[in-house]
Amino acid sequence: MSDTIKLWVAACLAGMLGALAMYSFHLGSYCVEWLLTQHTGSLVENARHLSPLLRIGVPTLGGVAAGLVIDWSRKFNTAPHIDYMDAARDGITTLNDKSNFTRILSSLCSVGSGASIGREGPMIQLSAWFASKLGKYIVLPQTFGNAILICGIAAGIAAAYHAPIAAVVFILELALGFFAKHTIAPLLVSAVISSALIYWLVEPGPLYVIPDAIGHTLTVSVLLAGLAMGMVWGVMGYWFLKLIEVTKALFSKVTGMTIRLGTGGLLVGIISYFVPEVWGNGYHTVSTILQGGVVMQWLGVVLLAKAIATLLSTSSGAIGGIFTPTLFMGATSGYLMGGVVGVDPVSSAIMGMAAMLAAVTHAPLMAIVMVLEMTNQFQLTLPVVLACAMAFAISAQFGVKPLYGNPIEHHN
Repeated sequence: MSDTIKLWVAACLAGMLGALAMYSFHLGSYCVEWLLTQHTGSLVENARHLSPLLRIGVPTLGGVAAGLVIDWSRKFNTAPHIDYMDAARDGITTLNDKSNFTRILSSLCSVGSGASIGREGPMIQLSAWFASKLGKYIVLPQTFGNAILICGIAAGIAAAYHAPIAAVVFILELALGFFAKHTIAPLLVSAVISSALIYWLVEPGPLYVIPDAIGHTLTVSVLLAGLAMGMVWGVMGYWFLKLIEVTKALFSKVTGMTIRLGTGGLLVGIISYFVPEVWGNGYHTVSTILQGGVVMQWLGVVLLAKAIATLLSTSSGAIGGIFTPTLFMGATSGYLMGGVVGVDPVSSAIMGMAAMLAAVTHAPLMAIVMVLEMTNQFQLTLPVVLACAMAFAISAQFGVKPLYGNPIEHHN
């Protein structure tokens, strides 16, 4: 079998493993959620139905459990953890088994107990880990580098976000910096297979479903609004990244991950006592927003509470992503601003999701494609592009480190 055929076979298998990783993590987080709350499904709905005391206690207990797993793992595993993004950029082909297992387990404890983080990051890490194991059985020459592991990352992103094209753009724009031409076709294959399996077997349709009744008319005022609001999202993205640095520095003074994560969980629990919508990655609230008819005053309170809760969960060391919480902040702020400037709030929310993502990742192409794929609202391409361009330009002006770092630095 030629090396090229081997790579294509590996890409197909990595796509299947990406779908398996997404399904497995969902199942694991639901198990943790049921153990702690006796319910599964929407974390926000579960939080609303819990007593106020349990609403505080569950995130605290989950944080303590997540910290115990990490502290326990350090006793028998001295090898450094390699993040999937670093592995992709540095040409690493294998990931540490013990490190990945314990981090996934810790993440399940945090995600299943309502931490204000995304489950998508651990899903992608799990998909990359599965692909790295596959790479031990399908051996490719050095010229192909870590193509199998990269296919696993793309498959994980495609499965988690129902966005196969954005998965490839994510890899090229954020991980490889457009430096690996030979991986583009296998990446597309992995992403499509993974996304198709999720579509057929788990969840058909885009990630966010928007009613057909909501119309979007492209006018000069919509384009101008996208440009103006893009400036706001650029400033918001910059300050969000800056606050992450500040809160991480504060939490780093707390010794021991058990205490640190327990404290983060307790603080999130206290916030959820008043605003249960801070539980989870924000998907439930974003889906509600995109249906329209949300109370503006309520949304402003939830936006502030969710931003603080996300900072606390992330900075305390909870293993999970802030990709989806970033979409949450863009959607809520966009819905609010749309009502103020006279633009359809749902259209403005979609612009905000993409622009906020562009501002915190400094990857505007990925943000544009991903949000349009997730919502299936391609008629908003022009205002989304303008909003992302402005948000990226402003956020990148001040030298703050983006969410996934700079891929160019790894190729110099």
